[in-house]
Amino acid sequence: MTGASTAAVGVERQYFDHLAQGRFLIQHCSACRRHVFYPREICPHCGGDALDWVAPAGRATVYSFTTVARKPEAGGDYNVSLVDLEEGVRMMSCVVGMPPDQVRIGMAVQALIGERDGAPAVLFEEAR
Repeated sequence: MTGASTAAVGVERQYFDHLAQGRFLIQHCSACRRHVFYPREICPHCGGDALDWVAPAGRATVYSFTTVARKPEAGGDYNVSLVDLEEGVRMMSCVVGMPPDQVRIGMAVQALIGERDGAPAVLFEEAR
């Protein structure tokens, strides 16, 4: 992710800059009133170009996941999860704070800003 965030430009760069400031923001289209993620210049729903940055609630549900197996000396196993935010967008991330084999489809999770590969990232933990 470090390479992706440092090579980002335009609205993608803005997204990573917000994360670096400790803020998780997604876009909201003022024309069709729908949320947008991954950051875009044009709304994929209606073609509008009035996209504002808004803070999502952070509540989400695990849509799907997989466990990536690694040797312990390489950091051990971890999960890659697709999560659906309440705002109607899906994002790829990971669920932290539990063994990867305990992540389940349909699990309620909450966003947090953490670090992945030396760069700020949106991660998720089980909702309390």
